[in-house]
Amino acid sequence: MPHKIGRYRVTRRLGSGAFATVWLAEDDALESSVAIKVLADNWAHQADIRARFGQEARIMRRADSERLVRVLDIGELPDGRPYFVMTYAAGGTLADRLAAGPMLVPHALRTGADIARSVAVLHEIGVLHRDLKPSNVLFDRAADEERVLVADLGLAKAIAHASGFTVVAGTPGYMAPEQARPGGGLDVRADVYAIGALTYHMLTGRAPGTAEHGLVGSVPSRPALRPSKLRPGIPTYVDEVVLRALHRDPHRRWASAAAFAEALDKTVDIARARDQVRAHRWRRRALRVPAGAVTIVAATLALSGSAGPAGAFAPGWVRVSDASSMLSIAVPAGWAKQLKDAGWNPGTVRLAPGQAPGLLVGPDLSAWPDPGSGVPGVFAGASRSLGAGQAAPALPAHNGCTPHPARPVAVGGLTGWVRAWAGCHGTSISFSEVLLTPADNGYGVYIQIKQVDQIERTDQILDSLRVKNSLVPQATGSGTVIPRSAPDRPSLAATPPQSG
Repeated sequence: MPHKIGRYRVTRRLGSGAFATVWLAEDDALESSVAIKVLADNWAHQADIRARFGQEARIMRRADSERLVRVLDIGELPDGRPYFVMTYAAGGTLADRLAAGPMLVPHALRTGADIARSVAVLHEIGVLHRDLKPSNVLFDRAADEERVLVADLGLAKAIAHASGFTVVAGTPGYMAPEQARPGGGLDVRADVYAIGALTYHMLTGRAPGTAEHGLVGSVPSRPALRPSKLRPGIPTYVDEVVLRALHRDPHRRWASAAAFAEALDKTVDIARARDQVRAHRWRRRALRVPAGAVTIVAATLALSGSAGPAGAFAPGWVRVSDASSMLSIAVPAGWAKQLKDAGWNPGTVRLAPGQAPGLLVGPDLSAWPDPGSGVPGVFAGASRSLGAGQAAPALPAHNGCTPHPARPVAVGGLTGWVRAWAGCHGTSISFSEVLLTPADNGYGVYIQIKQVDQIERTDQILDSLRVKNSLVPQATGSGTVIPRSAPDRPSLAATPPQSG
């Protein structure tokens, strides 16, 4: 490993290919990490390869887009090998993520749309990528949001010269059929095919050029199976959008990468709208509150809401309670702007129906039913049906989010389980579903926590829970988390939460 490349201090190798090696390095002068691509020694004296290497740097520099890896500097090593310095994407590659299997459908579709928009930037400057594959799609973070970057333009060529290509170039499984024929007459729709293949892989866990599709040379011999055949539950409209990009006839594909991105965006919008309708119906059933029951929490609450033992919740947090004062919980002051406190009907989650203590707190409760809104908040509802030995309720499944394993938790005299969903629809939105059961036949508590940033507050919120019930020992605020290896599980965990 070289210690320095130019003025950059090398720390480790990021990867190697047939023509080059990429190193992670530190720019000590600007205090930032960079990636440096160095042409392999055995190719450094090949004029055509060296010219292609320089062309890649010039294309990336000319595009100069936040959707593409940027070239920051160029140079030559003492042995004559050229290198160029690029943006370092700390989030790894799409290949890394696909190693764990298919992605959540909304996230796969959003990523596909982002790749298409990145490639459209190249098309706008008159360049075909020609080698889109998982290892050439990178992830980085900007302004607390993940962004997709397209890299490795070593095979990129000017669209104006596409009809004269005489050498087959590309990666089997992702290259369009016409790309496997010298002089096949390429245009932007060859890259559209590759983006479709990447999206197909993200949805199904395999590229459309795998063995069951039959291979002739480097491309499938017959049309790809519908994604829904390989992964039940994918909507038909998603099948249609992706398979159009993969059509063997370029004239029947999406006409451009931008058009394909727009079509993928629409599939995400359709799925999100359906999820919103389901969530809205569920929440409207769950919290039965008379008209006008929304209360603006007074600013003095932040000063007087410190009921309970000292240290029960952090400074700057606010304690709110339901109308019966049986349930109370603390939330960040910025969340405590509106409160519904008149209770809920546990029958909406298939528990024993009736009216029971419950509250909902958040900065904008009119937007709360939309799971995609950037509105945090907490719902807490009590029910005697949450006692030990009772059937588990039917809770939202949070489609479009990444589920995490359930973990046991104890809050005072209540014990139960927390299950989290994160990265909802490719955003920083997360949900925690909490079921707490009493030791006796008193009230248990169901809690849903919605967070919209990267700060995890679930345990802190649970730590503040107070339940005033003669049949349940009052919570002391200990909020002790049971080790995940605890062998005994409450009966509520026997049935996983179902979609509401």
